[in-house]
Amino acid sequence: MPHDHSDHPHALLPPDPALRVKALETILTRKGLIDPATLDEIIDIYQNKIGPQNGARVVAKAWSDPAFKARLLADATAVVADLGYFGRQGEHMVVVENTPEQHNMVVCTLCSCYPWPLLGIPPGWYKSDAYRARAVREPRKVLADFGVTLSGESSVRVWDSTAEVRYLILPMRPAGTEGLSEEELAELVTRDSMIGTGLPKVPS
Repeated sequence: MPHDHSDHPHALLPPDPALRVKALETILTRKGLIDPATLDEIIDIYQNKIGPQNGARVVAKAWSDPAFKARLLADATAVVADLGYFGRQGEHMVVVENTPEQHNMVVCTLCSCYPWPLLGIPPGWYKSDAYRARAVREPRKVLADFGVTLSGESSVRVWDSTAEVRYLILPMRPAGTEGLSEEELAELVTRDSMIGTGLPKVPS
């Protein structure tokens, strides 16, 4: 059978995901299909130039400007595109707001759909089978694993990100931040708080 041939690349890949990625990169480089320098540049762009800081700016602006927040919740795709955050993995955006009554979190149960233009490259745990399965089944336990404990009055809603729609959580603004600028507010917004598995930082 063709799939039993040991010289097929997939037969040579190790079981560990990180090692599989490295092995696959090595195979594709040797075949001349990718340039490692270009790949490193793409990763650097998403980690350091297109990353959670973009989403943090959006959240900080929503905290500071009620009119902007209303537009963001009504049509996130258009609003974030106007700010220059658009492109691959960010074509159809929906922003959902955390409130004292409802906490939201995002998962992609099929793969790892994620709003790259706003949050950069998804963390490893977001792509893991364990998170994808448990987030839907036992969201409160998953939140507890991340150090987030909700009151009994707060419900949890899990949003399933797909190829058609990607979600960003608008976390609740921390108390005691009334006098902060948008730039200072953005410093309080964490990547996990925009996925729903964390909370914003508390100002010191």
